[in-house]
Amino acid sequence: MSEEPIHLFDPSNPLAIDTASQGSDLSSSCHMFPRNQNAVNRQSNVQGGRRALRDVSNRIAEDGAKGGKAANVQKRVTRSNVNVAVDTREDVEVESVNVNASAPSALAPITNTYNSYNPSDTFSYQYSAQPDDIDERDADDPLCATSYVQDMYEHFRIKEVHTSVRPVYMEDQQFINERMRSILVDWLVEVHLKFKLVPETLYLTVNLIDRYLAKTEVSRPKLQLVGVTALLIASKYEEIYPPELRDLVYICDRAYSKLEILEMEEIILKALEYQITIPSAHAFLVRYLKAAHADKKIVQLSCFILDGTLQSYNMLHYLPSQLAAAAVYIARRTVGRNAWSPTLLKYAQYREEDITPVARAVLAEKSSSSPELRAVNKKYTSSRYGGVATITISSDF
Repeated sequence: MSEEPIHLFDPSNPLAIDTASQGSDLSSSCHMFPRNQNAVNRQSNVQGGRRALRDVSNRIAEDGAKGGKAANVQKRVTRSNVNVAVDTREDVEVESVNVNASAPSALAPITNTYNSYNPSDTFSYQYSAQPDDIDERDADDPLCATSYVQDMYEHFRIKEVHTSVRPVYMEDQQFINERMRSILVDWLVEVHLKFKLVPETLYLTVNLIDRYLAKTEVSRPKLQLVGVTALLIASKYEEIYPPELRDLVYICDRAYSKLEILEMEEIILKALEYQITIPSAHAFLVRYLKAAHADKKIVQLSCFILDGTLQSYNMLHYLPSQLAAAAVYIARRTVGRNAWSPTLLKYAQYREEDITPVARAVLAEKSSSSPELRAVNKKYTSSRYGGVATITISSDF
């Protein structure tokens, strides 16, 4: 039986939207897999069963004594050459969080809260003990770069302010709105999953889209073209084997030609002045999960929560490091652990009271999201991702 390719809307009009009003209901995405499985599955055949969720925890082997041999962990090299993008973040306030979901504000890009507090001053668990050295067991592994990994993340915290997007750019867009962006990202989540790309590719794709839309006015018929081209750029940057152009044309139901995608690629890169490298929320998440001594369930829950923030335009008001910290915070509370720890305080450089308002905003957005945006829930309902989408997330804070 033949099946239709994944596309957003009517192929004759890729982003056909009821023009009666911006608030009117949009056409639902057609989330279906292509009729020619070989066309889209080429990526997964070449990459050979690469795990989408690596073990980013810092757990000791269960059968080992304290200080014993650590469990085997799959590691990924972290790039250290972060370029400064042209967008700047102007709404940064020092240690100030507005919990209003419609207009939240960001924390300071760097706050060394661990060194500025005396454990004897409070009874909070985050000050109850000395933090662990999460890099000690990887000291002999050159891929972990333990001698300067902390410097890298401090550098990321500075650069994320410049690579984050202006949180009000939709005011300058006449033909698209926040909901159209959400539907596009929802579609990209499914395409990303179908191609079995690495998590960083998805986060970079969404960042490229937002940064481009913050600079350029885009018409509705061209929005999906911007999305699929951003996926191509991010795949070239992050993947060993990026999707082929013919596969991207097919996944859009041939709404755009190869030439149109290549021309849009040049336009986007020039608009961003070829500034591609970013410290994404996922990059921070990997570090914070290690500091959280996360087990598999916490890893999957955190990824589920963080992926859900990609579709929300309101979440652009927060820095990537804040969203990553909030995801870990929520996941730890959900599984019954202390929300924050001395080790997280040291390595995330956020206090529990700094992250709590961000976590509330994340959960508020999740609870108010449209039911038609189901790609993330569908992804994390599968056993491959632990079925964590079916877990009741803790919100008692």
